[in-house]
Amino acid sequence: MKVSYMVSGKNCKFAALISKVRPVDNYQSILKKYWGYDDFRGIQREIIESIGNGCDTLGLMPTGGGKSITFQVPALAQEGTCIVITPLIALMKDQVQNLRHRGIRASAIHSDMAHDDVLRILENAVFGAVKLLYVSPERLSSELFLKKLEHMQVSFICVDEAHCISQWGYDFRPSYLAIGKIRSIVPQAPILALTATATPLVINDICDKLSSHPSPLTSHLSPLTPHSFKVFRMSFERKNLAYIVRYVSDKEEQMRHILQNVPGTAIIYTRSRRRTKEIASMLNEAGMSATFFHAGLDSNIKDQRQKDWQAGKIRIMVATNAFGMGIDKPDVRVVLHADCPDSIEAYFQEAGRAGRDGQKAYAVLLFNDSDRSKLLKRISDTFPEKEEIKEVYDHLAYFYQIGVGSGYNHVFEFPIDKFCHNFRHFPTRVLSSLKILQRAGYISYQEEEEGQARLRFRLERDDLYRLRDNGTQADALIVALLRNYSGLFNDYVYIDEAFLAQQTGLTRPQVYLILKELGRRGIVDFIPQRSTPLIRYTQRREDSAYLQLPPAVYDDLKERYRERIEKMIEYATSENRCRSRMLLHYFGQDDAKDCGQCDVCLERCSTLNKAEDADRAQTLIEELLADGKQHHVSELHKLNMPYGPIETALETMIYEEIVIDDDGLLSLKNKRG
Repeated sequence: MKVSYMVSGKNCKFAALISKVRPVDNYQSILKKYWGYDDFRGIQREIIESIGNGCDTLGLMPTGGGKSITFQVPALAQEGTCIVITPLIALMKDQVQNLRHRGIRASAIHSDMAHDDVLRILENAVFGAVKLLYVSPERLSSELFLKKLEHMQVSFICVDEAHCISQWGYDFRPSYLAIGKIRSIVPQAPILALTATATPLVINDICDKLSSHPSPLTSHLSPLTPHSFKVFRMSFERKNLAYIVRYVSDKEEQMRHILQNVPGTAIIYTRSRRRTKEIASMLNEAGMSATFFHAGLDSNIKDQRQKDWQAGKIRIMVATNAFGMGIDKPDVRVVLHADCPDSIEAYFQEAGRAGRDGQKAYAVLLFNDSDRSKLLKRISDTFPEKEEIKEVYDHLAYFYQIGVGSGYNHVFEFPIDKFCHNFRHFPTRVLSSLKILQRAGYISYQEEEEGQARLRFRLERDDLYRLRDNGTQADALIVALLRNYSGLFNDYVYIDEAFLAQQTGLTRPQVYLILKELGRRGIVDFIPQRSTPLIRYTQRREDSAYLQLPPAVYDDLKERYRERIEKMIEYATSENRCRSRMLLHYFGQDDAKDCGQCDVCLERCSTLNKAEDADRAQTLIEELLADGKQHHVSELHKLNMPYGPIETALETMIYEEIVIDDDGLLSLKNKRG
């Protein structure tokens, strides 16, 4: 099913101008030239033509639906640069690499890059040398990006993972709200928003937030609020994917059982970094090839494990939800959830990574009563009581010694472990409180964007060459620095310790110790990598008694989160509703039919078959005994039916006194003379 509707077409005013740039028929030739496909699939063409006509467009496409084609093709068909906003750095790197292999000028800027590299790429975009510029949402607010954007010719703006802009969505990211400022700088550029998971309320919120004139923040946004977007929806139904829920106490045993019986590549999701390693070890001990992945691993390790898994060198990837976004591996046969996600959206997106090749695949959720308790506890962990949030706010002020009325725009490092130890808080609830305070506008909380290691040489280049007695390892490291980084003699440059370790054959700890020693000797200034988050006071410190947490910041979002948790529990515990149908209904697709392959449908089919077999078996027994004579029980084996249902039906008929069993001689009670 595909649906297209438009509330108003005022943003298509550039349609005639843009259509003169390249004919619409050119889209298919671009697809053939660069990707080798003869035609588009699903709703790709409708989305491409809509954005090509200058219309604000929203495309809802399931995982594996071909989202990237919908912005890459029109970007090549138009003059100027397409700005692609995505939170997924791994996806950026992968798509940029693939596009360059196809001869397409693409670049990316994100938080892991050095200033000089970002500047070079932005200047290339200003001069028209970049067709697709991928940007992380955190970069949208940087002064450098905004200044350069003023001089770019922008064809259109693509917002990937567009649900992140909605406060009603499961993955709200405040950095996405900066997209509105981008529109004011390049008002002529239409927006293409793409997502794989959005409820009707989130769809409307996306369109409102990205429109030229968004509504004020409100807790009562209606799904019918007018907007300028053309919306295209592709059916989220996955006919090759069987959704299964298993109620089990021993999840590890169930994992082994499933993976031994379902061949092929697999992903196992768990919420704990520690559990990823434990489960991978358990599977390896059971003779299965597995590795683990989470956000805390070094980037080089993550990249290598991902490559090994994609190449088939590793069969099973055990991961947190940090893994999978933007990963294009079509032959995943099973996605297992060892822990229950806290929303249908998250589960649907992760489960949808199975069977993207169209072949039979399974999405299995392992569930028990403890999962229900854990899910309900997440509500209070994610939305602590208001008094607790105010207490965290006060303790921040004590921690930094900030008086009432002061602190505006001050930035502090936030060592959360020390803070929690000093004030006896739980880290999870502190983080949740900080996010709520951020939504309320009192603070800004973020992982430090510039936490990457930095280095500069204190010596001149000629002096460096005259150095002696550094040692073989230190010399190799200095050579690697000079070969891979420019500007080291002028200013601090961001370096990657893991990359340098790979280049020199050293371990990362060895690289760190050598750089520290070079710093002690006055050869370099070295600032190690740090992951301490930052807190900035966005307004003067308030007396907590006057702290305001309005419904749109707290109560409404808490209720929406509670609803998502309850829907997830309902999905996991339902025993009489088709799993696929429940998922599709959640996303507003009410015309779906039972899938016939989930555990509920299979059980229902099995029950119906058993009932039909029982009726037929009873009929055959009655026909045999209809002559009023006694028949030996062995004659039942001659009936034209497997003996199992016959035996079950006979036991029932004897219990209900329809048949009399006289020491192995059977007869109908009402036929006895």
